[in-house]
Amino acid sequence: MTINRRIMIPLALALFAAGFFAGSSIELASEAQAQGMNRVFELRTYTAHPGRLAELHARFRDHTVGLFERHGMTNIGYFAPQEAPLADNTLIYLLAHDSREAAAASWDAFRSDPEWQQAAEASRRNGRLVANVDSVFLDPTGYSMMK
Repeated sequence: MTINRRIMIPLALALFAAGFFAGSSIELASEAQAQGMNRVFELRTYTAHPGRLAELHARFRDHTVGLFERHGMTNIGYFAPQEAPLADNTLIYLLAHDSREAAAASWDAFRSDPEWQQAAEASRRNGRLVANVDSVFLDPTGYSMMK
């Protein structure tokens, strides 16, 4: 897979998510704008080891999503590609942070959280779930419905 495809697919999903959330409700768009103009978004793409995607989804569902919120990250959306080969091994999600500095602090706190460490260790009993993680920080455009 080329770098362009690896970036374009998650970026297209992020744009879809932004459009979906903005279009689903005028109130939601107003709320997003009220949350602050300096907010940054982080688009993350996880590539699971073969046969481990279901376990990765379970770890996010049962542990990670709540821990992200606890440590100041805003969960915007989680996505599964529809078509192979990405459907077989890829999780894509979008987070919002107050700033890049806040993102770094949130990630540090998350990684040192004993609950996360325990969940991560338990999920690795049969080997690591994730083969690769890509992270891209995004600024909303001036015409974005989500800020």
